[in-house]
Amino acid sequence: MTYIAVTALSHVGLVREHNEDSLVIGPWTLCGTVTQNPQTLVFPFGRPLVVAVADGLGGQPAGEVASELVVRQLSSLGPSLDCTEAVGDALQLCNDAVYSAADGRPDLTAMGTTVAGALVLAESLLAFNVGDSKVFHAARDGLHQVSVDDSPPPVPGHRTTSAVTQVLGGSRAHSAITPHIETFPLAEGDRYLVCSDGLTDPVPDDTIEELLRVHDDGRAAFELWKAAIDAGGPDNITLALLRIGA
Repeated sequence: MTYIAVTALSHVGLVREHNEDSLVIGPWTLCGTVTQNPQTLVFPFGRPLVVAVADGLGGQPAGEVASELVVRQLSSLGPSLDCTEAVGDALQLCNDAVYSAADGRPDLTAMGTTVAGALVLAESLLAFNVGDSKVFHAARDGLHQVSVDDSPPPVPGHRTTSAVTQVLGGSRAHSAITPHIETFPLAEGDRYLVCSDGLTDPVPDDTIEELLRVHDDGRAAFELWKAAIDAGGPDNITLALLRIGA
């Protein structure tokens, strides 16, 4: 294993007026904007690489501010992250940063964001999340969600829910978080998908699985985006595809 290829895009969708999603890939961040085409970045294998999506909390102010704060914090901390404890500490710092930025700012009060991502190390990958943004492993035997949704079960007759039980920020008074962090071994050819619910709410898992089985890298990212748009594009769509190459 000699490199990590990361292909990403972010799009406002067809309903929202602006993009409240943000994205971090190592030193590169994309905040509240739109990519015209999937972008692929290649990194040497063996150095810590953090890839994460933050989805600003809808229905509350300044979701794009909260998501940008989080990805910029993760980008800054990324090279020093080396274990589960370090990732947990980094997410706690992100939570504190969101609350600190809102302190004394009525226009930012109760802003919040989800976050989901992966930290690629020399011998393992750490998947992490707070909220309902997701991380999937696109394995040989199918698609497996490796993040844990912070959301109540959907009501009968519905596949998804927009409610979340914990986010970074999101309330007037400081609220503690309990991040979900899992460690997985790495092998050549491994692929992971990190995305906001703007992809997974309108597009069923079996459709995502089929598209990732047929396509890779830029074409896969485009087809996933297109599936969300064809399903109505009800929310911002942000995704990053990681591939371990040799």
